Amino acid sequence: MTASKVFVLGGAQTDFARNWARDKGEIYDMLEQVVLAGLSDAKLDPGEIQSAHIGNFASELFCRQGQLGGLFARIRPEFNGLATMRHEAACASGSMALLSAAAEIEAGRYDLVCVVGIEMMRNVSGRECADYLGTACWSGHEFTDAQFVWPRAFSDLGDEYERRYGLDYRHLGRIAQINYDNGRRNPHSQTRSWKFNERSFTLDDEANPVVEGRVRRNDCGQITDGAAVVFLASARFAERYMQRVSGSKQDLAVIRGWGHRTATMRLADKFEQSKDQQYVLPHLRSAITDAFGRAGVSDVGQIDVIETHDCFAVTEYAAIDHFGITAPGQSWRAVEDGSIEARGRIPINPSGGLIGLGHPVGATGVRMMLDAWKQVAGRAGEYQVEQAKTVATMNLGGSATSVVSFVVGTAD
Repeated sequence: MTASKVFVLGGAQTDFARNWARDKGEIYDMLEQVVLAGLSDAKLDPGEIQSAHIGNFASELFCRQGQLGGLFARIRPEFNGLATMRHEAACASGSMALLSAAAEIEAGRYDLVCVVGIEMMRNVSGRECADYLGTACWSGHEFTDAQFVWPRAFSDLGDEYERRYGLDYRHLGRIAQINYDNGRRNPHSQTRSWKFNERSFTLDDEANPVVEGRVRRNDCGQITDGAAVVFLASARFAERYMQRVSGSKQDLAVIRGWGHRTATMRLADKFEQSKDQQYVLPHLRSAITDAFGRAGVSDVGQIDVIETHDCFAVTEYAAIDHFGITAPGQSWRAVEDGSIEARGRIPINPSGGLIGLGHPVGATGVRMMLDAWKQVAGRAGEYQVEQAKTVATMNLGGSATSVVSFVVGTAD
């Protein structure tokens, strides 16, 4: 082990099917439950935590609650006085918390850092939720004619693919179907007991009605209450930790690479800037290739599993070619040949993703990291991908305004 490595020791997530407001729970209750569950699962003592980072988008809007670091400090007496930070980048908030926590370890400031992502969203009406989430676009400057901002925005992404390359809804419907199927195997999935029929992933307006533009109901990621936690450690702590828990390197994972890019706010400006380029969102491609380069990955064929942002089916469609699984504009090939399925050559979202598992906005990036650890540690249960050694993630916020990608591998 070298001092520059950042190890993932595991963690926990809440049940994404749970409606916390209905159970008379508050955001603090969710935060407390996930942190304590993570400590127990990872066999860590609260007194060992030296710093905490919290990813959260909009608790002031949804819960009228800020200062989440102070809530973290309340969980255990040992946390009172710790350094904490909160991070916001819309749906990429959790990944920003991970980047900052990893940087602290790389800088030698701390040896063990807790990273939590959290969002409570089902305590308001669907209309209010859509309005709050809409603040991640350039409010008042784009999508002002949309009833639901994000379905409209990602419908526009589909329109851009249609204009440049052509787009068949059958492929979007199949992506959604795969993620719901994957979610059935995940005991934390919001949709694990949902039922569909043969028309649910088609252009049938009754079984799969239009939400905005070309986006249909079953294409959409889920409004979800949820939290996830992981613990990042230095090589020094990881060595001691493995001796103490009688573990092996197979119980750990290492963050091998990362990429982080931010684009201009308006989606239409993103399309204009990329109009003469191969990739519809070249900064998204750059974040992925930055992570690959830092990890020593020369080709996507070296990746065993991908956990990617599928807030809508078209978002995953874009991820397929931006990861390099196909040439630009040819993502449909990987859908048709089964490459992205659970037993395909490069499974995408075996967890169920945002569509099948759920999307508590501030928690998603941390949940992706937790699932990356589960896969390389062999702890993913019924959705484990055989021989998974290297996992890539891609988490985006807004209309791909903030993009973070990680490569996570075994601790060899």
